[in-house]
Parts: sequence; structure tokens; C-alpha cells
Amino acid sequence: AGGPGAVFWMIFTAIFGMSSKLASCTLAIMYRKIHPDGRVSGGPMYYLENGLAGKGLRPLGRTLAVLFAFLTIGGSLGGGNMFQANQTLEILGTVSEGFKTYNWLMGIFMAIMVAVVIIGGIRRIGNVTSRIVPTMCSLYVIVSLLIIFSHITEVPALIATIFNQAFSPEAVYGGFLGVLVQGVKRAAFSNEAGLGSAAFAHSAAQTDEPAREGMVAMIGPFIDTIVICLMTALVCMITNVYQLPEFQGQGAYVVGAKMTAAAFETFVPGARYVLAIAVFLFAYSTMISWSYYGERAWEYLFGMASIIVYRIIFVVFVFIGSVTALQNVLDFSDMMILGMAFPNILGGIILSPQIKATLNEYWQRYKSGEMKRYK
Repeated sequence: AGGPGAVFWMIFTAIFGMSSKLASCTLAIMYRKIHPDGRVSGGPMYYLENGLAGKGLRPLGRTLAVLFAFLTIGGSLGGGNMFQANQTLEILGTVSEGFKTYNWLMGIFMAIMVAVVIIGGIRRIGNVTSRIVPTMCSLYVIVSLLIIFSHITEVPALIATIFNQAFSPEAVYGGFLGVLVQGVKRAAFSNEAGLGSAAFAHSAAQTDEPAREGMVAMIGPFIDTIVICLMTALVCMITNVYQLPEFQGQGAYVVGAKMTAAAFETFVPGARYVLAIAVFLFAYSTMISWSYYGERAWEYLFGMASIIVYRIIFVVFVFIGSVTALQNVLDFSDMMILGMAFPNILGGIILSPQIKATLNEYWQRYKSGEMKRYK
């Protein structure tokens, strides 16, 4: 919907997103709760409540923590669940219309697939995603690079188009503000920087160096938005599919998977099958990761005893997402995910002196050679 110019604002937002992800994941290690049995309870709720309490702002911290937890549960059911199931059906529909005709059957299949994993808890989630991620990245990146390198001489001109349309977009894309908003929204959806969602995963890392974990986390927005999303944009521009009538107008962004599939298909007949597999793996790994985020938020609000209730709800929403109109899913997802950013960023700003002190102390030890060695 934003045209090529939106890509510039995605990248622009991701650069700042790198710093916000560093901040939230540094705080996640600083304020996580480690139980006697080794289980970790972490995430923005803990640094919002405990961090702000240390500054004499306990009521504000508790309020922000509870608000964030509720929004995280909503985000896990929306962007981390229904949207993923819906996009999987969209891309599988480019392979065969039967997948969309029998979307309810695919919804049941995906729900079962997710249920099998999330019942296993964080260790099994880690085991599954550690195998899925390299596979899906390799499939997607290899095909994208083949298309880009086969038209490498066109890339400078395409980059110039992205930059020019970021500031002087065509009226059909909704003007400058429309392009900027679309770029920022999709960047937030892509790398989740500022939302605090990554803090759940990073709080479970086996490290006692908050600053180091924050630095690791900030690589995420660079890879998935600045590299992967730019590659996707170049593929769609090189093949010119983004200008096809069916991908124009205000509703264009809801068929992004179809556009990318069309781009791949123009270069390698049958490539849509590769993309369908990659998108399925992306969606599946995202769903089981977000189920963990939602679990930690549920645990914070209601305790561990009722976690099974959340898991059942999550599995049901996988099915709901597969049979619901994508526009409705996106509207709900954007609302929940945007909401998560407000308490998280506000808490990060208030706690920024602690983040700075931790980073400076870590960097001094690193430069002096006093850094701990880990096996």
C-alpha cells in the first residue's frame, strides 16, 4: 500500500529499532526472576514493575506491567497466531486453491501442529525453532539472491526509486504520510522492536551479562528488516509484480505473500512452492515462539496453575485465524502490537540511566580484557 517508498521508512525505523531492542533485552536479563527449579520468569512486566519500583514509581510500574501483559496476550493471539495462520493459507492458495477451499481443514492441521509443540514447553520450542530457522532462511534467501544477482545492474536504480518515493511518493500510494505510516507499521510487525516481545525469549538466555544479551538482540532488526525485507522489496521491484493491478491500492498490503510468490514465479517457474514452504515454516516458528511470550504474560497475571487454559485458547485461535478475513486479523494485530509499545517504551525511557550504566560497565571490562570467559 505504501509502494517502494515505504521500504525506506521500514529501514529507517529498524535502525532505531536496534537500539530499542538492545534496551528491552538488556533490562530483561537485569530484572528476570529465576525460580529454585531453574525456571525463568522474564519479560517487560518484571522490569516495568520492579525497575520502576526502584525509582519510587511502584504504582505506575505495576499498572504498566499489567497493561503490557494483557496486550501481550492479545498480540500473541493476533499477530503471533491468527495472522500467521492466515498468511500460510494465503501463500498455500497460490499453490492450489484447494487449500483455501478447505481452509478449515488446514486450520485444524496447523492447530494440531502447534498444540504438539507448545505442550512441550520452552525447551521443545527452542529445539524445534533452532532447526526450522536455518532451513527457512536458507530457502528464502537463496532464491531471493538468485533473482537479485541476475539483475544486479538494476539494483542502484531501484534503491534510488525507494529513496525518491519515500519523500515524493505518487498520489496513488496515499501521499507522504501514508507511505511513512505503512513503512513504520510493517517495520514494527517485521522486527517487533520496541514492543518488548523479544525480551521474553532473551530473558531465558543462559548468561549473566545483560549488556551482551542486549547486543545480541539488536542484530535481529538488522537481519529481518534491513536485510531480508529489503531483499524482498528488490525482488518484487526487479520482477515488476508490485505494479500489477491486483496489488495496487489501499488494500494491497494484505496480499504481500501473493505478491512475493508472483515475483518468485516469474524468475523460476515453480518457485512458489519453495516460497510456500518457507512461509509455512516462518509462520509455524513464529506461532510457537509467540505462544511462549503469551504464556509468560499469562503466568504473570494468573499464575502457572492456569497455563493450560491459555494454551487451549491459543490453539483454538490458530483455527480461527485460518478461517477469518485477513483484513480483520491485521486490524486486530496492529492494534494489540501498537498497544504493547506504549508501556514498554515508556518504561525503557524511565530506566535508560540503568541501561547506560550497564552498557558502560560492560564495555569498560571488555576493553580492559577483564571479560569473563564462557565455555
